[in-house]
Amino acid sequence: MLMKHILFTALFGWLTYVSVKAQIPNQQIMDYQQALAELVVLHNKQSILPLQGLDTLRPVLLTLGLSNDSELYQTLNTYLPVGNIHWNKQGEAEVTWPFPHQEPPNLLILAISGEDALSVDFNWSALLANSQVVGILFGKNSFTDVITDGAFDALLYSETDSPWSQSLAAQLIFGAINGEQKLRQPLNSHLQAGHGVQLSNCQRLAFAPAAQVGMDHLLLQDSIKAIVQEGLANGAYPGAQVLVARNGVVVYHETFGYHTDTRTLPVQRSDLYDLASITKITSALPVLMKWYGEGEFNLDAPLSAYYPAAKGTNKAALPFRLMLSHQAQLRPWIPYWQMTLKGHGKYPWRKRWNPERINDYRFRAHTLSRQSADGYDLYLTDSLWQYAGFRKKMMKAILQSPLSGVDEYRYSGLLFYLLPDIITAQTTEDYESFLNSRFYRPLGAYTLGFNPMRYYPKSRIVPTERDTFFRKQLLHGYVHDEGAAMMGGVSANAGLFANAYDLAKIMQLYMNGGTYGGQRYIHQIAIDTFTARHYTERGNYRGLGFDKPLLTYDPLTSSVAQAASDRSFGHSGYTGTFTWADPENGLLFVFLSNRVYPTRNNRALYTNNIRPRIHTVLYKSVGHAP
Repeated sequence: MLMKHILFTALFGWLTYVSVKAQIPNQQIMDYQQALAELVVLHNKQSILPLQGLDTLRPVLLTLGLSNDSELYQTLNTYLPVGNIHWNKQGEAEVTWPFPHQEPPNLLILAISGEDALSVDFNWSALLANSQVVGILFGKNSFTDVITDGAFDALLYSETDSPWSQSLAAQLIFGAINGEQKLRQPLNSHLQAGHGVQLSNCQRLAFAPAAQVGMDHLLLQDSIKAIVQEGLANGAYPGAQVLVARNGVVVYHETFGYHTDTRTLPVQRSDLYDLASITKITSALPVLMKWYGEGEFNLDAPLSAYYPAAKGTNKAALPFRLMLSHQAQLRPWIPYWQMTLKGHGKYPWRKRWNPERINDYRFRAHTLSRQSADGYDLYLTDSLWQYAGFRKKMMKAILQSPLSGVDEYRYSGLLFYLLPDIITAQTTEDYESFLNSRFYRPLGAYTLGFNPMRYYPKSRIVPTERDTFFRKQLLHGYVHDEGAAMMGGVSANAGLFANAYDLAKIMQLYMNGGTYGGQRYIHQIAIDTFTARHYTERGNYRGLGFDKPLLTYDPLTSSVAQAASDRSFGHSGYTGTFTWADPENGLLFVFLSNRVYPTRNNRALYTNNIRPRIHTVLYKSVGHAP
């Protein structure tokens, strides 16, 4: 009898637990849909919403009655860096400003919630008269009794200030969702029931519960957490984060662990990671796609047509289609730092090198120096400086490197070291500036960039490796890839840093067929061409720059789920990063980690099959995987 009682109690407890957990997604959907039904656009003067020209905007949020780190503030910052002025009850302003050079704001987002907000002594008339203002009113109070729809450039109203109400207000401002609701009750004599302005979205990433886009919330939560924590327990990485979106809607973004094994800085959603080879598909590649779609780039042209220095070399006749498919017999990489060492010859692929003796080696003239000096102005470490002209020697080494002589797929980054110079020559604009002005800034992807220490504190940048053979220090804020470091941190092979949101934006741009935020960046034909395979008859499964699923699925070597469609594409990064898009199923996956910490010899990320297993969960959550 006692045993029956114990079993019954255990069964009842388990059923209660399952029942409570099952209610969570339903409650999330109810809260989301209620908040959406309560959100009304009261006014939109000159169609200021959804906000456009993100590369020109410097918004600042002033909140009255909301917390300093509100859901509104956090969601706004996923679309664009937003300053924060939190006016407390003592009449003191707490200011956070994300823009360099103290450039003044040119847009004020004013959010008011509750009666207490109006107790602050503030000059409303002066503020509204001299600024372009987007207002958000949470809840009916004495302020809504007197406000008119024309007092703001744009004005939103929500009946409550719940987390979803705040998130959706931010999404509406940036055009991630439609504004279709009408006032259910009058606010005042000017704003009657039935009033409301319709607003169409412009295809920016939105946020919603997983069930809203047909995904299993509990499966995502429980399975992803278990897999990532298994990786933590096995030392695959000190920390990681996972972002999942479907049909342009982010439904999951969770963080795990810490920046390093010291466990002092927990991973935050806004942290920047060294993307490593994901740089290939998010820097030079979108430029080539843009040009191809506009008829300004020939995939079958030889390298020498766009890079004259290649004339007379064994690379001159190599077509871009072949090189971008990793089918051009190019060497995988070149250890450029070996070219700097005395006694080790001119060409690094011909000589051996002992990393344990790096501090004992003497450098060749015009290569590296132990201290900064005339001409040695490229910082590598506090005790390692590079000669300004050495970059030309690196390019020459690429052109003089031997070809393999075997017509087979062989992954190589050599072309991507040349692409920045090709882009600069074609545009007569600095490579980094061109990427910023044509892609990153208009997308609102401000963390996508090179050498992030110029703009962000170390606390926001996740370290990579404790380098024991070249730079002899913890690589924190400086690119992990040695070749990219010797190019000043700026290359198309590696060098980009970003947070998960900004990486997701450019991947969603590809998923949208080249458009994002109401703007076309790349023509559909270019997206289709570059994400397709071109040499399957030679056993090559790659796209043009993009990684693709294997021609025949192999669970031991595949980096993606078996259910990933042939249309899907993405790339991995040596540092432990990964992103994959599947237009056929609308699925977008971003995985960020620093698996090379403390050393690149750490292969637990691969041996535990972490990323393919998480990727499989996404397909299971939509019923498309065994």
